Amino acid sequence: MPQNELPPRGARRFTIGSTRRLVAVSSVSLLGFAACKEPQRPPRPAPVVSTMTATAGPLPFVVNANGEIEPNRTVAVQSLVSGMLTRVTIAEGDEVRQGQTLFQIDARPFRAEVDRLQSTLARDQATLVRARGDSARFAGLAKDGYVTRQQLDQTFAEASALAATVAAGQASLERARLDLENTTITAPISGRTGQITLRVGSLVRAQADPPLLTINELQPVLVRFTVPEQAFEEMRRRVGLDKPLPVTVVPNVGDTATKIMGTLTFIDNTVDRATGTVLLKARVPNTNRSLWPGQFVSVGLELAVDREAITVPAEAVVTTTNGAFVYVVEDGKAKRVMVKVGRPAGTRVKLDSGLVGGEQVVVEGQNRLQDGAKVELRSALSKDRPSGARKPGNGASQPRGATR
Repeated sequence: MPQNELPPRGARRFTIGSTRRLVAVSSVSLLGFAACKEPQRPPRPAPVVSTMTATAGPLPFVVNANGEIEPNRTVAVQSLVSGMLTRVTIAEGDEVRQGQTLFQIDARPFRAEVDRLQSTLARDQATLVRARGDSARFAGLAKDGYVTRQQLDQTFAEASALAATVAAGQASLERARLDLENTTITAPISGRTGQITLRVGSLVRAQADPPLLTINELQPVLVRFTVPEQAFEEMRRRVGLDKPLPVTVVPNVGDTATKIMGTLTFIDNTVDRATGTVLLKARVPNTNRSLWPGQFVSVGLELAVDREAITVPAEAVVTTTNGAFVYVVEDGKAKRVMVKVGRPAGTRVKLDSGLVGGEQVVVEGQNRLQDGAKVELRSALSKDRPSGARKPGNGASQPRGATR
């Protein structure tokens, strides 16, 4: 177009200055678009979990209960005669043997009674001998007709009466000798004595209450406990009622790590309808005197042993409305496995199906997992951390989803 011609009407005129302005506007628009674009987020780290091994092996079937220790035998020592207490040969809390002398009651009145009855018996025995002689003579005279039949019968009656008197005298003498013997009170069983209620100089009443003292046999002792009716039925179904089952006793205080073994010896013949339980007793040797009457203990009654039981920690099992499952870690990924939960076994539970043993099950961090998700083991995380690295929670940043 010649320079002196004008451009057509409506046509845009582009100059060098306008081109520069257009380039500048385009650059600003591109920069603004780049500034408005959201930056790409870093990938979320794998959840950190803790695992334990599912074990396979023998698992005892144990019924746990609370029990109370009671002595194997308890005897309240009482006097069988009344009299003055003249001697106490033991102290409170002593260990005594069966037959050991404990108390002495004044025996003089009883010895005098024995002497009196012995004299009376000797007199009656002499009279009886004379009466029997007379009866023999009268029998001979009666044959010859020198005495009447009535006289003969009278002599025999007198001899029979004297024989009865002698027998009664012998019985009285035996009773007096027994009373004299009972003035010395001995221990009926071996055990530990309790509080002595009377002292020397006191008047002892025969069979009075309270007793002179109480003796408890502490070797062995009995453990009294109850089990629910369901556990009782399980015991009857598995082993019956005649087998001496093993019992484990653990004190609730003191050395709670010590397990003391005993044997079930008593099963009550009725179910307590008020509590729905059955009373049982076990005998424990108690050789080291670690159990004391009245002490509360934890009792474990072993019914049977499952030879090949699969167990996992109780915290590994997740229970939902659709059933129970565990997470198993395989090749760095979490795999959800449905399981059937059996009976509890302390801190672990028995699985009736789902696992075969040896699997690594997740026990911490299940709430952040999904089936097939990658995971990082807590033990591996601690092993890979440099020795000088700062632990999370001490100022160092902590990955999202990790637990302390």
